[in-house]
Amino acid sequence: MYLSIILPAKNESAAIGITVKDIHQRFSGTANMEVLVINDGSTDDTAKVAAAAGARVVNHPYSKGNGAAIKTGAREARGGILVFMDADGQHDPADISRLLNKLSEGYDMVVGARQKGSQASIGRGLANGFYNRLASWMTGHKVEDLTSGFRAVRAEKFREFLYLLPNGFSYPTTSTMAFFRVGYSVAYTPIYAARRIGKSHIRLVRDGTRFLLIIFKIGTLFSPLKIFAPVALLMFLLASGWYGWTFYTLHKFTNMSALLYTGCVITFLMGLISEQITALMYKDKD
Repeated sequence: MYLSIILPAKNESAAIGITVKDIHQRFSGTANMEVLVINDGSTDDTAKVAAAAGARVVNHPYSKGNGAAIKTGAREARGGILVFMDADGQHDPADISRLLNKLSEGYDMVVGARQKGSQASIGRGLANGFYNRLASWMTGHKVEDLTSGFRAVRAEKFREFLYLLPNGFSYPTTSTMAFFRVGYSVAYTPIYAARRIGKSHIRLVRDGTRFLLIIFKIGTLFSPLKIFAPVALLMFLLASGWYGWTFYTLHKFTNMSALLYTGCVITFLMGLISEQITALMYKDKD
């Protein structure tokens, strides 16, 4: 089956040429393969360097975001199998074959799970660990790396969820949870990510806040009630505890207890409504 290797790139002229050439060397003699670089409004020579290295380049007239580049790549790709990887040198093209071998076992998506020793700050490592545990609890399956952008996937199934993907950096989270939600098969293959070449586009405050929203997105994409129900239960316990204390000391039912009980009911009902909306999002188009 024709293979499309997609690299979203913004101002990656220092690394993109090396990455594209390495991919071509790994797959030399393979006719049914393309390297597709999505130039996301770069202000340097990313597009020229990528084209000179042998990639097919699709240009965004301005920067739309990593997720938008992924969606453009999925639409423009000719292959039935899509491989997404970073253009900054973190992902080793030698691991592509390992992802494809795992995919050939019958999986719909295979994700490269970063192992200990891969380049990441302590804060990002802790955040990723929390995301993985939360997603594992939500889905009932072990999620080894929720935010890894190195993955191989069957094109027709990935394109089903393009409308869900954000234009920012959280496309891996969205696509993974969407595949689990509809019952597609997801597997993980261990990889080691190297230190990126060039300057990172992630900003601590801006993207730290954005990544916090991933926590809520995990719930709303899979099963909102698993997020809302525990919050409603906590509010119910607080309301009951406060009511017990005020009834024992003041012999009355206070406004605070009424507010907490009301909030408990509203939160639970919001979870039920969100659950129905989520089910409609994944309605089978066929």
